[in-house]
Amino acid sequence: MPRRVGRCRYGVLAAMSWMAWTAPSATFFVAVLLALATLTVAEVLRPGQVRRGLLGLVTTRGDRFFISLLSGAALHVMWLAATALPVWWASIAWLVLLVVLMRWG
Repeated sequence: MPRRVGRCRYGVLAAMSWMAWTAPSATFFVAVLLALATLTVAEVLRPGQVRRGLLGLVTTRGDRFFISLLSGAALHVMWLAATALPVWWASIAWLVLLVVLMRWG
């Protein structure tokens, strides 16, 4: 059977076939892209102010989002290493952390 050039069997461009895309991983990447787009639109419409918050650092809206993404990655890794509970619980804990950091961080 001839191979279709430029596409894999799932209809996704072959350039994206290097990763084992699952529903959770695709959902995560789409959510991060939507969040970045939302932050960009918010920054254009209403520029953020630098402030010192709960973290004790002078941060912008983008800084707090980046810190929350790094915190979420660390939280998930520690969750997987320390407990056998479902990883969705770590995701819920991270969403709470995200809201706290974005609002008061």
